[in-house]
Amino acid sequence: MNLMAIGIGMVAFSCLGAGLGLGYATARAVEAVSRQPEAHGSIMQLLLLGGALCEATAIYGLLIAFLMIFFMK
Repeated sequence: MNLMAIGIGMVAFSCLGAGLGLGYATARAVEAVSRQPEAHGSIMQLLLLGGALCEATAIYGLLIAFLMIFFMK
């Protein structure tokens, strides 16, 4: 039962971190596009790359939490 709580906590923190990181990156990208609209394409490419890395962090946390919950009883 204790490992289930640890796994759920890991998912919560990894998803929280990914959400905060993606929100911060999106805010900065919108600010950058508003300052330099001609650089929209390159800013969006970097935003999508950063967003994918943030989401990968959440998915890795979810995977580790599931492994702890189901295989470490």
